[in-house]
Formats: sequence, structure tokens, C-alpha cells
Amino acid sequence: MITRPALARILASARERNAAVGAFNVILLEHAEAIASGAEQAGVPVVLQISENCVRYHGGLAPIALASLEIAKRAKVEVLVHLDHIEDQDLVREGVELGVDSVMYDGSRLPYDENVRTTREIADLCHAAGIAVEAELGEVGGKDGVHAPGARTDPAEADAFVKATGVDALAVAVGTSHAMVSRTASVDRALVSRLRDAVAVPLVLHGSSGLSDDELRGAVESGMTKINISTHLNGLFTRSLKQFLDERPDVVDPRKYVRLGRAAVEEETARLLRLLAA
Repeated sequence: MITRPALARILASARERNAAVGAFNVILLEHAEAIASGAEQAGVPVVLQISENCVRYHGGLAPIALASLEIAKRAKVEVLVHLDHIEDQDLVREGVELGVDSVMYDGSRLPYDENVRTTREIADLCHAAGIAVEAELGEVGGKDGVHAPGARTDPAEADAFVKATGVDALAVAVGTSHAMVSRTASVDRALVSRLRDAVAVPLVLHGSSGLSDDELRGAVESGMTKINISTHLNGLFTRSLKQFLDERPDVVDPRKYVRLGRAAVEEETARLLRLLAA
């Protein structure tokens, strides 16, 4: 059994090696299984991310979080369970009680001063429980905000925010956007380098599904340390199921086709993790 480490420790190690940790969103139980298996194939750590949308889909945090925690515990590599884009502070508290490894608290819709205050409160709460905290300055692209392709994070403001909140990692806007179904986005590598020099904690790239392999490597080489990917894997999952059902519309046992989606996610997770860790 592997003891689940703090996200801060794993990110610090990756940052020192100029590598990155892959963080992939869990939608169904099969996603968690596939991502953990892919990490075992690659032989590197991975982060299972659970968003508020995922919590709403499952009718609560505990069912999907406890299942993910059990999968993480049984894995042969370090697998962390992370709450992603959590705006509900009660949900953060529940996650702490359940034993998640880290939390991305999203106060980006709040005025700056209130974002700083609430993020600081969440950081204090989580740190007291040995849980790492990720945060961001503004809203994320695809959600009317700072990770829209044209938005950019100011290095001086990012440094001030980290110092004021005490967070362990910071999501920054450098050209990506959430929910992209084509890998055509590009990263402002010069800005990433400036942010890495300015900010004392590891940098997180949201909306990475829109990046090609070359852009992902460029982002990591420039200074990104945690790479979040969701839509890209969901596309592979869905296409695998659709192809099978188009060819075999008579099949009614979901295990016969959902396992194909799980296998596709596992294979791509392993490939992406090797790419990011290189």
C-alpha cells in the first residue's frame, strides 16, 4: 500500500526536475480506474480530480470521493485525490473530513480582496489537516474568465496573491481555455517563464486539453508544473463507446462497451504522463 503524499511535495519534486505532474478529471468510476492504471503503466504519480460538476452529477461528494480514495490507496504508484474548482466552502470542509489530498479552492468570481481573504481561510483550514491548496486569481476560460485565450496573469499580482494567501500552487492564465475539443491552443511560454521566476509555488495549467504534445512540452519546459486535462480524455472515452455501439447496436450490457472507453483513457493517460515527466 502506498501512503498518499501531499500534493505540495510531489509538485515541488517535479518543479526541481523541470517536469510536470498530470492531473485528470474523474467523471465516472471508470475514469478513476483508468487514470490510476495509466499511471501504473507510466510508473509516475498522478492526480485524480473531482469537480463540483462531478459532485452534482453523483448527488454528493462522498460516493465518488471515497471510491477514488480507495482506488488511490490500492494503486502501485502515488495517486492523489484532488477537489477541483470548488467554490462551496462546505464542500471543502467535507473533503477535508473524507481525507482528500488537496483542494483547488476557486474564489475567482469574488472581488480580489474577498478572494484573498476566503482563500487564506481555506488554506489555513486545509494546512491544519495536512492538505495542500491550489487557487487562482480570476475566472477560468470557458467560464467567462481569466483562462480565455487572450487573458494573461500578471506576475507581480500573482506573487502578491500567493504571499497573501499562503497557497501551495497557483493556476495561471497563459493562453489556454477549458472544454476545448481541438488541440489548437498555444501557450505564452515567455510569460510562463516570467511567472515561474516571480512566483515561489508551482504553477498550474488549466484547460490543457486544447494543447498539442509540442505545446504541452513547451509549457512544462517553460515552467508549468501541474497540467490539468479532462475534455481530451472524455473525447476518447466517448468516441470508443460510439464506435462500438455503431457497429454493435444490439449489445445492451454496458460493461462490453464502457470497458473500451476505460481502456482508451488508460492508454492515453499513460502516454501523456510519460510526455509530461520526460
